[in-house]
Amino acid sequence: MSIIVRFVRFVDRMNESIGRGVAWLTLAMVLIAFVVVILRYVFSIGWVWMQESYVWVHGIVFMLGAGYTLLHDGHVRVDVFYRAAGLRYKAIVDVLGTFLLLLPMVILVFAMGFGYVASSWSMLEESREAGGMPGLFMLKTVILVFCVLTGLQGLSLAARQVLALRGHPEFVPKSDTGVF
Repeated sequence: MSIIVRFVRFVDRMNESIGRGVAWLTLAMVLIAFVVVILRYVFSIGWVWMQESYVWVHGIVFMLGAGYTLLHDGHVRVDVFYRAAGLRYKAIVDVLGTFLLLLPMVILVFAMGFGYVASSWSMLEESREAGGMPGLFMLKTVILVFCVLTGLQGLSLAARQVLALRGHPEFVPKSDTGVF
């Protein structure tokens, strides 16, 4: 059981660190968009690479922040039955949801995206726009990183629920005070 506990703690710490780091990119995204607007509408100048940069940063924030969001239960959940349910029911739903919905999705995205990313790397793909950003292949790699981080966090979530069901109080969600 200690291997599972170490796995949960490792994945949670990793996604916590990545999420907090990536969160700073949202500030960069807003500042870049602000500069683009000022340059365009006040000074009538603009660069394609600058406009692309905040779109790319948005993609990075979204993809790399998904595991962090899952760690903090921030994804949308239809909780008509879930919200009022006990901890045991929630744990079972989370484990089944991870193995029947989340993991198949990230595995499918990874499998379909691998060739797409590999092709991009093979030609060191750049933006199609004249004056656009170089290194599009690196941005596309974030798709695979998203799958790994989100898949690992899903496994951590499921393991956390199993640990809670097996009597590890430190893994019982603090927001829930119900009984198993």
